[in-house]
Amino acid sequence: MICKLHLMILLQALLITFVACNAPPVPLDDIVIEKTSIPEECVRAVQSGDFVRYHYHGTFPDGKKFDSSYDKGSTYNVYVGKRQLIEGMDKALIGMCVNERRLVKIPPKMAYGKDGYGDTIPPNSILHFDVLLLDIWNPEDKVQIKTYYKPENCGRTIEVSDFVRYHYNGTLLDGTLFDSSHTRMRTYDTYVGIGWLIAGMDQGVLGMCVGEKRIITMPPSLGYGENGDGSDIPGQASLVFDVVLLDLHNPKDGITVEKLGVPETCQRKSKVGDFIRYHYNGTLMDGTLFDSSYSRKRTYDTYIGKGYVIAGMDEGLLGVCVGEKRRVTIPPHLAYGEEGTGTEIPGSAVLIFDIDVIDFHNPSDTVEITTFFKPSKCDVLSKKGDFVKYHYNASLMDGTLIDSTHSYGKTYNVVLGSGQVVLGMDMGLKDMCVGEKRTVVIPPHLGYGERGVEGEVPGSAVLVFDIEMIDLEEGLPDGYMFIWNSDITPDLFTEMDKNLDGHVDPVEFLNYINHQVATGKGKLAPGFDVGKIIDNMFSNQDRNSDGKITADEFKLKDEETKEHDEL
Repeated sequence: MICKLHLMILLQALLITFVACNAPPVPLDDIVIEKTSIPEECVRAVQSGDFVRYHYHGTFPDGKKFDSSYDKGSTYNVYVGKRQLIEGMDKALIGMCVNERRLVKIPPKMAYGKDGYGDTIPPNSILHFDVLLLDIWNPEDKVQIKTYYKPENCGRTIEVSDFVRYHYNGTLLDGTLFDSSHTRMRTYDTYVGIGWLIAGMDQGVLGMCVGEKRIITMPPSLGYGENGDGSDIPGQASLVFDVVLLDLHNPKDGITVEKLGVPETCQRKSKVGDFIRYHYNGTLMDGTLFDSSYSRKRTYDTYIGKGYVIAGMDEGLLGVCVGEKRRVTIPPHLAYGEEGTGTEIPGSAVLIFDIDVIDFHNPSDTVEITTFFKPSKCDVLSKKGDFVKYHYNASLMDGTLIDSTHSYGKTYNVVLGSGQVVLGMDMGLKDMCVGEKRTVVIPPHLGYGERGVEGEVPGSAVLVFDIEMIDLEEGLPDGYMFIWNSDITPDLFTEMDKNLDGHVDPVEFLNYINHQVATGKGKLAPGFDVGKIIDNMFSNQDRNSDGKITADEFKLKDEETKEHDEL
């Protein structure tokens, strides 16, 4: 009995298993969704009333394909929840994110039902869709702006009619890049708010400041609409622009000047016609350095207001003091215009110059003399021909020391009016008395000119000398290198001719003049080489250049014509 019972139980189990394995499939009552790929970030999910763009493969449960958007080469574009889709797809798309992928199974009653769809879909067919969502937008959408970087200083922002230069990456909502100014290695340059841009970009860049970075998202109605651009941008596509603003100006802009440093005293300000020496750093508005006088280790030297520099710089250099530092911002129409320079300066670029004024002068300038100490007794004043000894400190207008006699431990000694110093110093040393101290400012055309002195004095530099007169020896009257302090011997020639051979040789002449000077009867011009003076005097008397002076050749100064410099 027990064995029969066990056998009956075993037969029942086998029967149940057979029936279960051969039971007909349970029909679907609702869609089945399997999320096969979910993006890390889901900014927005599909809602009823949204417009979507998606790709799909449509297959039957056995895997046979009946339709595919990929085969058509374009996405399927449609409103959700407005009965433009089969009921199952309308429901399946709700809640999807861009770049999400879903496998959707739709029962016949939520697809094409008992009628099917022509020859493509038989009646009562279950449909499988492999869906990839690429885009979502809503007719109510407007431009969306997300600023992810903003500089601390934002003094000016974009307004309607401004001209801007910016870089951008343009992508579809799924991240597909369709355009980039970076790949072209040049900014996009345009006016804002006058219809040169698509409406969404016109709105999206308003209020930006230089250096700011934004993500600007716009629906197709503010982008390229139903038709796209005909190439890389599909119709009905949302657009995303990652924008960084590099530059902005308005055609009505003039230059702006910001004073970064002004000296405590400013005796003079630059004007039109002045010649100026200055250092500068030139940058674009985003901080890119395009030029610097410092890198060349020499100032930029030019006339002001004469058209030698761009118009904005001509204006920006007016009214400066020596030692002043200022920042000059110049719009492109006062700089290099739409073309730029073709290399470092792009077209339509605003330029910023940080300027340090070293010196300036005017071609009409003369020597400026300021006496800051004069002794109580100041009767003997220096004049042309005087031999003077003085100390000086020489500097540029910005205070840079270029030379000093104090460092040598000795005075500088010259004969005034003899060309031994620059003309401006000759002028600055006149009418001084011993012990007097003065400051002498010498413009370059009275100093070392455009060339300067290599390694010491820059070209076109104004020089400042602080001078102290140490000693002064009166010179001879103009045109004389030797004078008599006493009455002249009536028979001067015989007195020179020591050996009475009828002529005076160079040695006799030299010894005689030196003796007159030593005994105080005569005086040579101070500050010159004694030997050269006497040689010159002898040569002037030796009229036939035979190396000796005869009585017929010998003449005194007052007996000579003006062409000779005699005794």
